This record gives sequence, structure tokens and C-alpha cells, in this order.
Amino acid sequence: MSKPKLYYFNGRGRMESVRWLLAAAGVEFDEVFLETREQYQQLLKDGALLFEQVPMVEVDGMKLVQTNAILNYLAAKHNLYGKDIKERALIDMYSEGAKDLMTFVLRHPFLPAAEKDGNLTQMENKAKNRYFPAFEKSINQQTGYMVGDQLTIIDLQVLEVILMLEEKFPLILADFSMLQKFKAKISSIPRIQKFLQPGSPRKPPPDDHYVQTAREVLNF
Repeated sequence: MSKPKLYYFNGRGRMESVRWLLAAAGVEFDEVFLETREQYQQLLKDGALLFEQVPMVEVDGMKLVQTNAILNYLAAKHNLYGKDIKERALIDMYSEGAKDLMTFVLRHPFLPAAEKDGNLTQMENKAKNRYFPAFEKSINQQTGYMVGDQLTIIDLQVLEVILMLEEKFPLILADFSMLQKFKAKISSIPRIQKFLQPGSPRKPPPDDHYVQTAREVLNF
């Protein structure tokens, strides 16, 4: 069976959660990095981007777009989407919160300089006062996972956003002892531990080159 092929920029963005999921599942994948406007236009011409957007993942004979659809398919395929419909409902609910918080981080590099300080303040406040308290209450006290008794996609997403925020606010977990334990637990899973090491497919924080490339390719 061929490897999944990921079409995106050479950076985190909306594709990074897909990389986390595939790494946790132990699935190798190939990546096609969009570096020119012409590459993007060729994908459009080929009909590969249904809504004219990336990320796009080529897997199992499909060209999947829309991040949630990609993540849900891969999570279900690799047994990372809960054991039943109730667990999936909880995963989806917590996931929407994680994505809302992650949006503050993902949009930050693209903001005008005059808006960045305000976004940082809002980002930290929302994390500490809304999302982290909710995540703490949601952790299963018996298993240490967010949902059920095994690793699911929401564990990956919460850890991903925690690490993103710690890059900007190193002490942001100081008042959240359950999230500290959660972070240690999920980070110690061998496949996750490997993904967090240098040389893995995990991407570094976005720099000016990443922002410029995305703007040029998508013409915004």
C-alpha cells in the first residue's frame, strides 16, 4: 500500500496536526512542499483541491481536503477516534476547543506587527482562563487520557497546542498540575517521543520565510 502524501507548505500550519496523527499511528508518509504559485495552480488545474485550499492529503485513492475531514478519516482508520459514538462526540467537542485555541497561534505570524502584542495577550488569557481549565476538568482521572482508556486524536491535539503555547509562554502550565501530568504521559509514548526529537517530520515554529512563501503561493 502506498504511503499517504501530504501537500502543504514546509511548515506547521493546518497540516501539523495531520503529521502528529500519522506519527502516533506509526504511519510513514511523503510530503510535497508548495514553494511556488505555479505548483498550487497546477493542483487546481488537476482538480486536486476541491475547495481550492490546502492542506490536501492523498490517501487510499482519495484526495482529501478540509482539515477536519482529513483528521477524522485518518483517526478512524488508525483506531485513534474512540471506541463508540459517545467517545467520538467527546473527542469532537474537545477537539473544537483545541482548534479554537490553536487558531490564535496559527494566525499570529501573519498578523500586522501592530496587532501581534494584542494577539499574544489574548492567546495567553484564553488559554489560562478558558481552555486549560476546561481541558483539566476533562482529563479522565483513572486513565490520564482525555477520553476513554487509550490514546486518541484529542490527546495529540491538546499536547500539540500546549507545546505551541509553551514556546511563547514557557511557564503557562505552572498552575495546571493535571495538564502537566497529561503532558508528561502523552510525551512519553514511544512514537510521540520519537516525533518530538530533532530530525522527525515535526516542523519548527513558523519563520518569515514560511509566511512569505504561503503569501506568495496563495496570493494573499
